[in-house]
Amino acid sequence: MDSVVECKNLTHYYGKKLVYENMSFNIRQGRVFGLLGKNGTGKTTTINILNGYLRPASGQCLIFGEDSQHITPDTKRRIGFLMEGHIQYSFMNIHQIEKFYSVFYPRWKKEIYYELMDKLEVEPNQKISTMSCGQRSQVALGLILAQDPDLMILDDYSMGLDAGYRRLFLDYLSEYVRAENKTIFITSHIIQDLEDFVEDIVILDYKGVLLKSTVEEFKKTFKQYRFTVDNPKNLHLEKDEVISNVEIIKNHVTLYSFRDQSEVQNYLQMKKIDFHDFKPVPMSLEDAFIGLTGKY
Repeated sequence: MDSVVECKNLTHYYGKKLVYENMSFNIRQGRVFGLLGKNGTGKTTTINILNGYLRPASGQCLIFGEDSQHITPDTKRRIGFLMEGHIQYSFMNIHQIEKFYSVFYPRWKKEIYYELMDKLEVEPNQKISTMSCGQRSQVALGLILAQDPDLMILDDYSMGLDAGYRRLFLDYLSEYVRAENKTIFITSHIIQDLEDFVEDIVILDYKGVLLKSTVEEFKKTFKQYRFTVDNPKNLHLEKDEVISNVEIIKNHVTLYSFRDQSEVQNYLQMKKIDFHDFKPVPMSLEDAFIGLTGKY
């Protein structure tokens, strides 16, 4: 499948602080790609580089084969972008903002916009500034879908939304991707919402990429094990080639690893750790994300 986005060896600093070094990833056509990471790991920085708002210290991003620093107007029309805060020109009402946006996009589909607007319990002449955060988010989504973009870039769409509006947002996006073979690049702080939506992921740490995988493969290969020990004071377990992360609370141990159960048990025995009640524990995507990146 063709790549819609190609990022090659991205390195960026804020002052002397390294954000990431030599980060590379591709986003294939028709896929939903999630860039995941804690606050400050570079998610919005990456989106700003993709949009040409920020120049990386080194490396390059291509969108539809064009350098993100020099995207042509025709290619920009193929990209729908939702930033944190959802919507600009909030002094307009639903009809005014639709007419304003429509003149910039030759493929404008106002029926998609008004279909979504029909779900909002607002007066047609009500200003967007007086709507709830959830209602404004649906106006923003409607405006992006009406553009009929081939690539949607969504920077933390969930900001300020309750569970119902988040679900509505993703339901419309899911239908959009399936019906039109479109591509989505998304970030969110609410990982559990992305469980059945995102297909490919990159997980960022504070200095680079921790993982590149499909969600299916990550959940299949990354494991959580729990066991107990009699004397936790003498227990010394740290991250290494077997242990991706470990938590010890009193005599209860939670260990995360890409190794299977027998390998981890043999590893603990080699370390002369007397353990019992060893068991694997199923994980959601959010559990696995926290297990890999840590709780703090």
